[in-house]
Amino acid sequence: MNWISQIGVITLFSIERIGRMGLFLVRAFLCAITPPFKSSWMLKQVWFIGSQSTLVIFLTGAFSGMVLGLQGFYTLNRFGSVALLGPMVALSLIKELGPVLSALMVTGRAGSAITAEIGIMRTTEQIDAIELMGLNPFRYLIVPKLIAGIIALPLLTAIFDVVGIFGGYLIGGKLLGVGEGTYFGEMAAYVRIQDILEGIYKSLSFGILMTWVCCYKGYYAGFGAEGVSKATTQAVVLSSVLILFWDYIMTSLLF
Repeated sequence: MNWISQIGVITLFSIERIGRMGLFLVRAFLCAITPPFKSSWMLKQVWFIGSQSTLVIFLTGAFSGMVLGLQGFYTLNRFGSVALLGPMVALSLIKELGPVLSALMVTGRAGSAITAEIGIMRTTEQIDAIELMGLNPFRYLIVPKLIAGIIALPLLTAIFDVVGIFGGYLIGGKLLGVGEGTYFGEMAAYVRIQDILEGIYKSLSFGILMTWVCCYKGYYAGFGAEGVSKATTQAVVLSSVLILFWDYIMTSLLF
C-alpha cells in the first residue's frame, strides 16, 4: 500500500503548490491596484521585457511569415486557391502563431532573466533586507514585472503579426508571383475584428502567465547557484507548457 500513500503525498504537494502560486498571483494583483505605484520601476521593466525583445520578435516574425507564405503557396496551389494566401498567412499569425511564438520567445529571453534576477536576490538575502526595512518586496520586484508583461506582450505580438504578414508577402508576392492587390485585398475581406481581438486577449493572458510563473519561481528559488539555475529552468519549461495549454483552452472553449 506504499504506492497509494506516495500518490497521496504527491497529490497533496501538488495542490499545495498550486494554491501557493494562486495566492502569489492574487497578492501581486492586490498590490498592483493599491497605491503607492512604482511607475519608474514599471517603465524600466517595460523597456527590459518589451524594447529589448523587439529584435528577436522581428526576426522570428519575419521568418515565420516567410515559411507560411512558402508552404501555404504550394499547399493552396494544389486546390487552385492561391488567391487565399493572404488570409491564410494573416489568420494563422493573428490568431495563433503571433501570440504563442511571441510569448515563447519572450519567456526564453526575458522570463529566464527575471527568474534569475529574483532568485539571486533571494539567495543573497536582498529580499529579506527589503522586508526588514518595512517595505513590500512585491511592489518593487513583482508588480512592475507583472504590469510590464501585460503591456509589452500585446505590443510585441502586434509587431510579430505585421512583420510576419509582410514576410509572407515577400515570398508569396515578390518571389512566387501572387499579386499585391490579391494578397492584401483578400486579407481585408476575410480577417475580422474578432480575430484581432482573439490574438490580443491571448497575448494579454500569456503576459500574465509568463511573468507570474517566472516571478514565482525566482521568489521561491532554492539556495545557491544550483537553486537559481534549477528555478530558471523550471520557470521557462512551466511557462512554455502553460502558454500552450492555455492557448488550447482559449481556442477550444472561448473562441
